[in-house]
Amino acid sequence: MAQLLRIAIVGAGPAGLAAALLLTRDGHRVEILERYEAPKPLGSGLILQPTGLCVLSSLGLMPAMLAQGARIERLFGADARTGRTVLDVRYNALPGGRFGLAVHRAALFNVLHDAVVAAGIAIRTSTEAATIEVSAPGATLFGDKGGSLGTWDLVVDASGSKSRLKASSYRPAEPKPLAYGAFWASLGWHGDGFDRNALQQRYDRARVMIGVLPIGRIAPAGDEMAAFFWSLKPAQVEEVRARGIDAWKDEVARHWPQCAPYLDQIASFDDLTLARYGHHTLKMPAGRNLAVIGDAAHSTSPQLGQGANMALLDAAALAHALRAYSDIPNALSAYAATRRFHVRLFQALSYFLTPFYQSDSVLVPYLRDTLVSTVAKVPPAPRILALMVSGMLARPLASTGLIEADWAKFSSAGEPRLG
Repeated sequence: MAQLLRIAIVGAGPAGLAAALLLTRDGHRVEILERYEAPKPLGSGLILQPTGLCVLSSLGLMPAMLAQGARIERLFGADARTGRTVLDVRYNALPGGRFGLAVHRAALFNVLHDAVVAAGIAIRTSTEAATIEVSAPGATLFGDKGGSLGTWDLVVDASGSKSRLKASSYRPAEPKPLAYGAFWASLGWHGDGFDRNALQQRYDRARVMIGVLPIGRIAPAGDEMAAFFWSLKPAQVEEVRARGIDAWKDEVARHWPQCAPYLDQIASFDDLTLARYGHHTLKMPAGRNLAVIGDAAHSTSPQLGQGANMALLDAAALAHALRAYSDIPNALSAYAATRRFHVRLFQALSYFLTPFYQSDSVLVPYLRDTLVSTVAKVPPAPRILALMVSGMLARPLASTGLIEADWAKFSSAGEPRLG
C-alpha cells in the first residue's frame, strides 16, 4: 500500500492546482507555495484538448469548464493572399465524439482554484522557492534569502518554464528561445465572418500568422470573448512599436480584413501581451524527492496547443505513480517512465511543425501550402492529424490511470456554443 506523504507543490498554475487536487484526493497532506501575493492566471486563451479534459473530468470539473468554454470542432487555416485552405483538422475524423474546449486561462484557473479552496488545501503566498536540499528528514525548500520554507517528503515543481528548482533534477536543461513569439489579446467576441466552433488562422508564408479563437467566458455570466494573436519575432517588437499602432493595425487588416472589429478594440500596444516561446525537455523530470511537472519539465512552441494539456497529464501521471509505489524513488521513476514517450513525441512534433508556421523560410511554407495540404486530405492523414491535435497519439490515458470521458454525455448535457 502506498504511503501518505507530506507534499509541497511549488506554483499555483493549472499543473500545480490539478496536482494538489489529485494528491489530496489520494489522502496526501498537500500545501501549495505561490510566489505572488495572490494566486492569479497568466495569459490569454488556450484549447483544452481531450487529454486535458479527461483529467478535469476525473476531478469532476468538466461541467464547470463546459459552462465557461467554447466547444471547438476544428482547426482551420487559409492563405491570406489566395484564400486557399492550408489547414483543416477536424476532431470528428475519429469516432467517439471528441472535441476541444477553448477557454480563457482565467476561467481554467478559477475553476481549479475554487476546487482547491473547497478541498481545504493550504496555499502559502508571497513565497518563492529558490533551492531544495534533501536529507534524512526529507526535502527542505529555501527562499531567496536562504531561510527555510519547510520540510516535506516530496516537492512537486510546477513553477513553469522559468523554474529554479528544476536545476535540482537529475538531468537539468534550460529552454532554448525560439525566434518567433506572438502578440496576444483577449477581446470581445465578434461572430460575423468567423466560425463559432473553430480556431481560425490566416498565413502569409510562415512570417505572418494571425489567429482568432473563441474562448467563451471568464465567468459563467460574463461576456463572450475571443483570443486574438499575431505572430512576430520578439526582436522585432521595438521596430513594430516605433511604426505605431495604426500602422500595425493596417498591416493586420491587409492580411485579414474581417478582423476589423477586433482591431477596433485595440487602442494601443498596451492592450497586447507579448508571448515568448522556448523549447526544452527534461530527460528525467525528477530529482531526489523532487517531481517536475508542466512547463518546468517541458516547453515548446504552441503549434499543437498541448502545453496545458501536457501539464494536466503530468499531474495525473504523478498521482498514479504515487498510488502504485510505496516508496518515493520508485514512484518518481515510474512517473518519468510513464510520461517519457508521450512528452518526447509531442515535443518533437511541435518542434518539427514550428518552421511550417513561424519561420523565415520560403520553401517550407510552400511545401505546406501545396504538398502537405494535399496529402493531409488523403486517408489516413485526417485521422492521424486528429490524433495529434487531440493529444491522443501514443495512448497517454491508460498509463496515467485515466478513463476517457463520455463525450456523448457531455455533448448532450449542453454544448458551449457562442452566439
